[in-house]
Amino acid sequence: MAVRLSGHPLVQHKLTRLRDVGTPPPVFRQLVQEIAMMLAVEATRDLPLASTVVATPLTTMSDAPVCRTQISLVPILRAGLGMLPGALALLPDANTWLIGLERDEESLEPRAYYRKITSPETTDLCLVLDPMLATGGSLCAALATLKEEGVRNLCYLGLVAAPEGIAAVERSHPDTDLHIGALDERLTGDADDLPNGYIWPGLGDAGDRQFRTG
Repeated sequence: MAVRLSGHPLVQHKLTRLRDVGTPPPVFRQLVQEIAMMLAVEATRDLPLASTVVATPLTTMSDAPVCRTQISLVPILRAGLGMLPGALALLPDANTWLIGLERDEESLEPRAYYRKITSPETTDLCLVLDPMLATGGSLCAALATLKEEGVRNLCYLGLVAAPEGIAAVERSHPDTDLHIGALDERLTGDADDLPNGYIWPGLGDAGDRQFRTG
């Protein structure tokens, strides 16, 4: 498993704006989309290219590079929906699948409530989108679901991760590469005067901040 931290200055700048408690939901949503697009660029850097023939205004190119990789985007509902527009702007021909998971705030374990995955056999690369990799429970559950459907080439895109979440994915799905904007310090626990299982310093609840549900 490769953990790839984005070192792009604009990703880091945009993450700082996301962390700011004063950033309003419309700006927060736009920043999530922009970072998602930049992470998708990094995650697709090594896609293979084929050759095709194209007529330019001046001549005909017989070896013009073209990418024929079929990609599927899988936002984990609901927070992952915010990353989908940015990824689709870069990859407009990608399939969109949906996996709905919610976290039990007592056990911190994920509970599945929705799945829509079509024609997985046609997909060459699957990008799973979820802003926060905290305990790793939701991502591990989503990856297990996709593997049950026959998907094998999986990659995760996320804004912020905790070491505990990365360790959980490495134990259960060591074949999945992670592309993340930032690796934060830890998860909150019993010693903190905060709910357990939140990324510290983090940016709060990405779903609530996008959709005004906090």
